[in-house]
Amino acid sequence: MNDGGARTTGRPTLLLLHGMGATSEVWLPWAPLLRRRWAGRWLAPDLAGHGTSPPLPAYSFTALAAQVAAALAPGDRLIVLGHSLGGVVGLTLAARGARLPVTAVVGLGIKAVWSAAELAKTRELAARPVAWYPTRDEAAQRYLRVSGLAGLVAPDDPRVTAGLREVDGRWRLAMDPGAFAVGEPDLAALVAASEVPVLLARGEHDPLVTDGQLQRYGVPVATLSGLGHNAHVEDPEAVLALVETYR
Repeated sequence: MNDGGARTTGRPTLLLLHGMGATSEVWLPWAPLLRRRWAGRWLAPDLAGHGTSPPLPAYSFTALAAQVAAALAPGDRLIVLGHSLGGVVGLTLAARGARLPVTAVVGLGIKAVWSAAELAKTRELAARPVAWYPTRDEAAQRYLRVSGLAGLVAPDDPRVTAGLREVDGRWRLAMDPGAFAVGEPDLAALVAASEVPVLLARGEHDPLVTDGQLQRYGVPVATLSGLGHNAHVEDPEAVLALVETYR
């Protein structure tokens, strides 16, 4: 769990949730920005099966959300910013049945439409055994592809190191491959189950989701000019500005 700031009366806690394959370290470059612009506490946990969080026996959005909820302090009033998988987990936390004090959710880069072939591929990836690599560089290249950070983060960046594990001179991704089995989110049901403001956002050049696909859900949609799927890595200030509206 990465965190910062201080719990302040009347100020919400910002909960930052990473995407599939990444870790909480992806948010660390936000720390100086949050010190300047977020008057309150922020939290960035590793989702189950990612980073330092242990794997789950079976993956679902509900199980991932329950793992996050268990680590929250009583009384935290939350604004959730979730990227991709983290956005779906954020919506799950905000659903009426979760009974958590979520006051708004910003879902960034959530993939809304899945083909049968894409879902079959995720099941195939989930069934694969852990892959081991003889060098850190090979493992780092694989991590960058899986997390979507290729071209945005250097292989020797600490954010990459957080996603790797070394055992007896061999390297693997910290991620549990089984997490790929989480499946397709029912976004319509999740949005309908939320009684708090929801904003769905995407980078203009995100190849995984379109404005039209997000506009189906009847909530505000924001398009971030010039950015891609990992808009929170490319331009943290632009993404934080979306969240500040709900503070």
